[in-house]
Amino acid sequence: MMAQTHIAPPNRQTLYVAIALVAGIIVGELLNVMLGSSDTVQTKSILNQIIEVFSVLTDIFLRLVKMIIAPLVFSTLVVGMAKMGDIQTVGRIGIKALAWFFSASVVSLLLGLLLVNLFEPGRSLHITLPAIGTETGLSQIKPTLGNFVAHIVPKSFTEAMATNEILQIVVFSMFFGIACAAIGDPAKPTVKLLDSLAHIMLKITSYVMHYAPVAVFSAIASVVAQQGIGVLLSYGKFIGEFYLGLLLLCILLGCVSFLFLGRRVLSLLSHIREPMLLAFGTASSESAYPKLLQQLERFGCDEKVCGLVLPLGYSFNLDGSMMYMTFAVLFIAQAYGIDMPVADQLIMLFVLLFTSKGVAGVPRASLIVIAATLSMFKIPEAGLLLLLGIDQILDMGRSATNVFGNSMASALVSKWEKALR
Repeated sequence: MMAQTHIAPPNRQTLYVAIALVAGIIVGELLNVMLGSSDTVQTKSILNQIIEVFSVLTDIFLRLVKMIIAPLVFSTLVVGMAKMGDIQTVGRIGIKALAWFFSASVVSLLLGLLLVNLFEPGRSLHITLPAIGTETGLSQIKPTLGNFVAHIVPKSFTEAMATNEILQIVVFSMFFGIACAAIGDPAKPTVKLLDSLAHIMLKITSYVMHYAPVAVFSAIASVVAQQGIGVLLSYGKFIGEFYLGLLLLCILLGCVSFLFLGRRVLSLLSHIREPMLLAFGTASSESAYPKLLQQLERFGCDEKVCGLVLPLGYSFNLDGSMMYMTFAVLFIAQAYGIDMPVADQLIMLFVLLFTSKGVAGVPRASLIVIAATLSMFKIPEAGLLLLLGIDQILDMGRSATNVFGNSMASALVSKWEKALR
């Protein structure tokens, strides 16, 4: 599949994105120093206009990526399942993937729990806490069983495509792919058409990726221009400890993958560095999806396996986000001086393990789950305001980690299926 898709050398693309990342930080800080510190209305207005331009440039890229995702997921998944030929193979791959997702989620939550108890970043927070009852500005979407089912089962395929509900697209695609495999020859023209569509979408991806450095530059410059480098110092301990946790999680998952993949893990890391950098720069796992699919197939993962595992992973295997949830809840509790017994923390871990799956795909989904968890344990939800200012910075790390985790899952399931080239 990848042989027909020509893209620019990955080293050059990665270099451009890295340069854009650094340039964005420098330009953003210069804007913050020159315009952000001024109290005049005119200066503030100029800064806001510049930030709005940056936001538009970033939004263009994210919209272009979202334009690709739905048809890419549908076409690759249907073609992959049609080529598998039977539901037993699909079920076997799905079970292996979900077993890994569940294990990785538990590890992410436990590691986050251990680190936040060890470091206690909230204890030393010397700022005025927001008043209880303060509006957080988040959607009031509770992670209920009903919401979970509604998020999984589509009522309309076109609606799922229009709203980029990946999990709903996966469900429909599985039915469609199994039906194609079941009827055999009559479905071959449709499968061939969808195979062509997948190649076309991957070619479009190569075009869209030329714009990636602009999007990364704009996203970073916008955040730094608003917050300034100073926000990293104010919350430095929390940010540093969280990123250390993400690094340890990646090392842990990488070591487990090494047991099965051996030295090929290094090659995998080389292939996924650009998607990870892209997710980091834009603070969006979604932005890296098309490029990640390309790179995993280039690495040698089976296209049929990737077509199933990767979309599932984007709903069930967000390792960085899982760690962030435990970090955030306990950080806020510590900031308020609320002690959570070990039993409550383990209950919280169990609750997060399942409720985090119920609102995937919702904007700021992690914060919504955290708000619901805070309410459950009688911790003021307004504590979320302590994190909103640095959420974009934290989101960059957890998005890159999500991409890393799903890459390992795809490679391992391909290996277990004896389909890794």
